[in-house]
Amino acid sequence: MKFLVINPGSTSTKIAVFEDTTNTFTLNIKHTTDEINCFPRIINQYQFRKEFIIYALQKEEIDVNSFDAIVGRGGLVKPIPGGVYRVNETMISDLRKEIMGEHPSNLGGLLALEIAKEIGKPEMAFIVDPVVVDELCSLARLSGLPELPRLSIFHALNQKAVARRYAKEVGKKYEELNLIVCHLGGGITVGAHEKGKVIDVNNGLDGEGPYSPERSGTLPAGALVKLCYSGKYTFIEVKKMLTGKGGLVAHLGTNSAIDVESKINAGDEKANLLYEGIAYNIAKYIGAFATTMKGKVDGILITGGIAYSKILCDWIEQRVNFIAPVKIFPGEDEMIALAEGVHYALNGEIPILEYK
Repeated sequence: MKFLVINPGSTSTKIAVFEDTTNTFTLNIKHTTDEINCFPRIINQYQFRKEFIIYALQKEEIDVNSFDAIVGRGGLVKPIPGGVYRVNETMISDLRKEIMGEHPSNLGGLLALEIAKEIGKPEMAFIVDPVVVDELCSLARLSGLPELPRLSIFHALNQKAVARRYAKEVGKKYEELNLIVCHLGGGITVGAHEKGKVIDVNNGLDGEGPYSPERSGTLPAGALVKLCYSGKYTFIEVKKMLTGKGGLVAHLGTNSAIDVESKINAGDEKANLLYEGIAYNIAKYIGAFATTMKGKVDGILITGGIAYSKILCDWIEQRVNFIAPVKIFPGEDEMIALAEGVHYALNGEIPILEYK
């Protein structure tokens, strides 16, 4: 089967062509700020981006009618269980209304359906594991304040793809395993995957969890309240401290793991301490999530861009390998994750779900 995969970003539209799960063509279409700023809302950009996609395919002499399915990055739809969803009018309506917020990924489903319609296959437009995947158990939703329930917002696409990949490697189904999956990037999320469902996970979008290159992680609550009411910072400035200017940026002035490792290799003890602190915090979350599955963990999977860091992964493994075997899946290939999801669904290995 042949798939067109579409992943809209803030100033780019990534497209890829897959034959089954083999990538045969990839292109990152760049959009200028002036082009993007012409549109009052992100959702209004879909026709503009669609024309770029069609033109790029024509230029490469790729027949758009040759695709068996079109796969878009899942946007901010309502919270749903993970899986492969057919794009329908209900989903399009929710994306247009921005019911969970405005984001470039909202264009993924819309572009997939528009191109699928153009080739006469509207039923072959899909999204896979959007960031709002919500499979939390009722206990995981609780916090000490009824006004502040815990939310499921995490790197669902990559976490689920890596979990399914690992299951295939060990000759089992994802739904048969208990796994802890850690996505290490600008933000860090740790998920407890119990028999195919992410029953607990930290909200990486808001900076909850381990601190990371750009996020503060979970902070001392009392001190945070005092900081908010100190009169020194605006709401926007505090939000930036939590996501964007927290973590390694706050301590070392960089969000680059490569830069930090260079400092460590040059003998910078502060950089070493702070970098190992990330591993220490990740390990704490892995240990905590092992308890959510009563210690029955089949594997610990580490993925994301910073999973290329051997020193960081070694620090984590040294603290958690008593729980379960550790396997590293470095990088975050969203395009292949999207293609794999639809490939599995169209082969009947996982169900195609309907968005309601």
